[in-house]
Amino acid sequence: MIKYSVFLLTGLLLAACGSDSSDNYIPKPKGYPRFDLPTPRYKLLEPTHPYQFEYNSIARILPDTFARSEPDWIFINYPLFKASVQLTYKPVLNDVNRLRAMLDDSYKLAARHKIKAAVFEERRVQLKSGLEASVIDLGGEVPSQVQFITTDSTTHFLRGALYFNTATENDSLQPAIQYIRNDIMHMLNTLKWRK
Repeated sequence: MIKYSVFLLTGLLLAACGSDSSDNYIPKPKGYPRFDLPTPRYKLLEPTHPYQFEYNSIARILPDTFARSEPDWIFINYPLFKASVQLTYKPVLNDVNRLRAMLDDSYKLAARHKIKAAVFEERRVQLKSGLEASVIDLGGEVPSQVQFITTDSTTHFLRGALYFNTATENDSLQPAIQYIRNDIMHMLNTLKWRK
């Protein structure tokens, strides 16, 4: 009886250990990208536009090359994160109807994301310059996670939107989104209109 039990136990152990590893394949969960977030170092935008601000030195300033872009539209491109903040500038020309139309267009563009947005949170932010900005944070699987609008209501109007050029889910991008959001707030707090 003892010999039979030892023989059976040895057989079971060998059977358990001897299986081919391909039979035991377990898929690994999808990984998230790892971001090494550098300490921000800011530099001043060259004085070639009607606005000027400090931006993170890891970013590159690129012209907006879309067919309908205007001369003072730019991208603040973050190659490390495969992301860009698109800035669209328009002169107000002291025209209240023109300003109202630009504000309406900006809110319509932001509202398009409400369909997929799990979070749509707008805040009015008082900037260090005394200006105000409307900052919209969007959560969920949306193409733009942060948008903003600021104007002096008579001369200058600036809109910005953060976009990632990746199919990665926004939850895994959260550290990069927050990092660039902090840069956006620094940019807004150092924004100056130029004559």
